[in-house]
Amino acid sequence: MMNQKTFLSAAGAIFLVISLLHLARAVFGWNAIIGGWAAPLWLSWLGLLVAGYLAYQAFTLSKK
Repeated sequence: MMNQKTFLSAAGAIFLVISLLHLARAVFGWNAIIGGWAAPLWLSWLGLLVAGYLAYQAFTLSKK
């Protein structure tokens, strides 16, 4: 069974990777097509902010 600190560290790492992928898409202008729908680039900037915030919160809580 996983304790809370391990869970928060793992969640923080996953959200950090997701935020870095959003950053890479935004910087390099990669296309994201989901079911024939082209996701706008601004969506990656929003995803970067949300995932980055969640990563920060998870790492902060894991240190308590």
